[in-house]
Amino acid sequence: MPSLPNPATMVPVASTTPSSFSGTGPVTFATLATPEVDGAVRCVACAHRCLIRPGRSGICRVRENRHGRLVTLVYGQVVAANADPIEKKPLFHAYPGSVAFSIATRGCNFHCANCQNWAISQAARDGIAAPAFDLPPRDVVAAALASGSRSIAYTYTEPTVFIEYAVDTARLAREVGLANLLVTNGYETPEALDLFGPVIDAANVDLKAFSDDFYRAVVGARLKPVLDSIRRMWEMGVWVEVTTLLVPGRNDGEEELHQLAAFLASLSPDIPWHVSRFHPTYRMLDLPPTPLASVERALRIGRQEGLRYVYGGNVPGHSSESTVCPACGKEVISRQGFSVREVQTEGGRCRYCGEKIAGIIDPREV
Repeated sequence: MPSLPNPATMVPVASTTPSSFSGTGPVTFATLATPEVDGAVRCVACAHRCLIRPGRSGICRVRENRHGRLVTLVYGQVVAANADPIEKKPLFHAYPGSVAFSIATRGCNFHCANCQNWAISQAARDGIAAPAFDLPPRDVVAAALASGSRSIAYTYTEPTVFIEYAVDTARLAREVGLANLLVTNGYETPEALDLFGPVIDAANVDLKAFSDDFYRAVVGARLKPVLDSIRRMWEMGVWVEVTTLLVPGRNDGEEELHQLAAFLASLSPDIPWHVSRFHPTYRMLDLPPTPLASVERALRIGRQEGLRYVYGGNVPGHSSESTVCPACGKEVISRQGFSVREVQTEGGRCRYCGEKIAGIIDPREV
């Protein structure tokens, strides 16, 4: 494991970062880009909308201007590929109990001080060697089928920075009946969502806080584009779940949590909210783990604001891991950790009272 880098610093939106990462495979022209004056190019994959000059890369460090053309340096270049329980994403209301074949490349458009996957997401930024291997879209689909997976998840790092690779893979996955999952920070542009929307079945969006100050200081981004993406995905018909990592003293204020939960409930009370415990990592080693009482308080706030499905994350054995019918209160999907122990639904409805359980629940529905 590499040594931890120095504390995070803000990166300007109009990137002038010299490119130092050449990738391990051939470069591929990027889809989401517009030409600018003097050979510069505007990347429109994420809400940073980096203005990238020749020979330089965007904030993600994996989208580069080569002679006035934007290229992606990570197309088909995977740093992680695993068959995971879908509950690990976390997605609790999409194909519960199934396996999701999960892939990632290097790179991220955020530089979160508390990143859990920093050794791959921040590899180029921190000068870390994160070995990649070639896995073209057809091979991803073949590996997913061989592993018995129900879906392919674009996860671990931010899929928006490898959107061309993700979309090509997702289209092939659809042809053989596999679903596609997006685990994202929600910083997509409308242009990116227009590409993702037709091929993505479900998404978990990491809503890191309900404060622009938090986003600017801890993440290097802004809040509004994330809220816009959550709204747009939901309106496009993508099944959306939301995760918030509760960081002590940084994003766990009662008023802020009420505002966050109220925002989700205003879109739909059926959007599941996962409130996850923080553990010290990367550049946030000076904070304590989130107290269980703080997670339980956030769950109560979510229910008070009208959310019908709220879950605790990183709290093994806690009752909030399971899905409860919002009508009769009976447990309809029993979980322990990432394992589904029992499902009491039929046709997507509670077997006890007939209430519709939101999401894509039963295998016959997929």
